[in-house]
Amino acid sequence: MNDVVKVRRPSGRPKLDKPNAIDVHVGSRVRLRRTLLGMSQEKLGEAIGLTFQQVQKYERGANRIGASRLFDLSRVLDVPVSFFYDDMADPESGESLCAPSAMPDADEPDPMHKRETLELVRAYYRIADPLVRKRIFDLTKAVALPNDA
Repeated sequence: MNDVVKVRRPSGRPKLDKPNAIDVHVGSRVRLRRTLLGMSQEKLGEAIGLTFQQVQKYERGANRIGASRLFDLSRVLDVPVSFFYDDMADPESGESLCAPSAMPDADEPDPMHKRETLELVRAYYRIADPLVRKRIFDLTKAVALPNDA
């Protein structure tokens, strides 16, 4: 008798209890950009052919985002693919992978996660006239304190 024993080999990445840190970071950047645009998970899902539950899993880092899907997301969210990796820390060392000058002050919370920032950006992009938008941008930069103050 030829009894065949099937041995299951692990495929892909191992199943872990915790999502991968890079997947979590990329997902959080998807969520950040989506909320900055005032887009719901459902609308984003429709735009790329997914359910809102799948978008939720991407945003939590529970599901890894493939290259073609990341490209689709960059197109729909109107950002370069590199946006999703901005401000990412090295998962091994914890050190930032971006330029030190681009890092927020460690004592202050990230302004990109404040409700005020999101509302300001949404209002800014609702200004229909590009010239008015540019003037408001210039005014804001002019009245802001310099970085070295």
